[in-house]
Amino acid sequence: MRDLAPEIHRQRLVIEGYPSAVLVASDIENYLSKMSEVLGMSKLQEPVTNLSSRYGWAGWIHWENSGAHFYAWEKPRLFFSVDIYTCKRFEKAVAVEFTREFLHADPVVFREF
Repeated sequence: MRDLAPEIHRQRLVIEGYPSAVLVASDIENYLSKMSEVLGMSKLQEPVTNLSSRYGWAGWIHWENSGAHFYAWEKPRLFFSVDIYTCKRFEKAVAVEFTREFLHADPVVFREF
C-alpha cells in the first residue's frame, strides 16, 4: 500500500487473546482508561461501552491522538480484540504487556501495521 501521507505518523496495533475471566463494561472502561495512562495518551472523553446481545461487549476511547476499540466475547469462547490507532508514537511492547497483565490473558498475540 502506498503511503498517501508520509508526513503524518500513523501507528496501528491489534492485540488479541484469551482473558482469564468474563469481561464486563467496567473491566473494559478501566482497561481503556489505564491504557491511556500507560501509553501517555490524552483522553478527550471517558471510555464508552455497549452490549450487543448477539456479539458481546464493545468499548471505545477517544484520545487527542486518535483512539482505541475493545471487543470482548463470551461465546463461542472467552476472547478479546483490541485495536489501537494513533498519530502519536507508542511502544507496542508496553501495550502488549500491559494488556497481558491487566486481563490475566494467556495467550496474547499482536500485529502492528
